[in-house]
Amino acid sequence: MWGESLSLALLAILALLLLCAAANDLHDRTIANGLNIAIALLAPVYWWASGLAPWPDMAIQLGLGAAVFAIFAIVFMLGGMGGGDVKLLGALALWLPLLSIVQMLIVMSIVGGVLTLGMLAVHKLRRASTELEIPYGVAIAVAGLWVITERYFNQFT
Repeated sequence: MWGESLSLALLAILALLLLCAAANDLHDRTIANGLNIAIALLAPVYWWASGLAPWPDMAIQLGLGAAVFAIFAIVFMLGGMGGGDVKLLGALALWLPLLSIVQMLIVMSIVGGVLTLGMLAVHKLRRASTELEIPYGVAIAVAGLWVITERYFNQFT
């Protein structure tokens, strides 16, 4: 009972941190390292509260987080994503099982595509001469919120 309450409280904190990351990215086009660090450091507390065993459960979560970070670090190196976005994805992946990560990436892609098209349209209508910067942290945050709340609001799971 106590562990379940702590898990829910930690998920609420994660949701707030994701909202802060989205707001920062919208405003400054950056995601603060402090937010990413907080998300990453709270993940082991969430694992413990959720009853994950150190081996293999926690090791799997670490591996998933590292794999997501590594994959998107390559995307960053190719110029497709900002560094804060990569760190946010890696930190968020520490919280999620594999299937939820896949769901998050699908939702992130859809939301990111819609966000990009919308911002591109506004950019063209304004005839802006500056380079278009997409606050992809918004898409990551929306996808993360989608995945962490789905189990509580979807009656079919």
